[in-house]
Amino acid sequence: MQKIKNIILDYGNVIFMIDFARVREAFISLGIKNVDNFFGHRAQDSLFDTFDRGEISAAVFRDSIRDRSNRLDLTDKQIDNAWNALLVGVPPGKHEILTYLQTKYRTFLLSNNNEIHYAYCMQHIQEKYGVPDNSVFFEKTYYSHLMGLRKPNQEIFEHLVADTGILPTETLFIDDSPQHLETAERLGFHTALCSKEEPLEEIVKKLAL
Repeated sequence: MQKIKNIILDYGNVIFMIDFARVREAFISLGIKNVDNFFGHRAQDSLFDTFDRGEISAAVFRDSIRDRSNRLDLTDKQIDNAWNALLVGVPPGKHEILTYLQTKYRTFLLSNNNEIHYAYCMQHIQEKYGVPDNSVFFEKTYYSHLMGLRKPNQEIFEHLVADTGILPTETLFIDDSPQHLETAERLGFHTALCSKEEPLEEIVKKLAL
């Protein structure tokens, strides 16, 4: 591997653990039909992509959930709780890895996120770790809902490259979604797939980062 000078990290299931089975059950409880086609790791209803790009507000997102579930009686809290069921939290030790990587590389966060999940995640790290937000761990953070762009579309990678001046050939991108890695590889990035079998700490050891 060519000398790495920069590392871009995804958030979900790289740093902040998520569980698709939990949100699946939560959506079923709301009355969503065909849940596996509605929301999943590899594919999802266009509603979620739109929300991730910040093209609709949380209020419009909630109304769309009510429409799709045919449950106009659902409260904002019920919808938020179901949607946030996906989010497990940051395990002990992850932030220490980020702090370590900061000492050796330019580090960036590139996350598909949305208004509701972002608020929950930041509250979680504030309450559990006393960390105000992720900016303390990275040179710069990039969230899809604030950029109007979303992985795996190459435009989000190109925006980050143009904004930071990094070279893809000198950059490692770590993500848990193969489709995101595929785009990054086409653009010349080095990539590593984060998984339960090979979490972030193992990738750091394996690649001697």
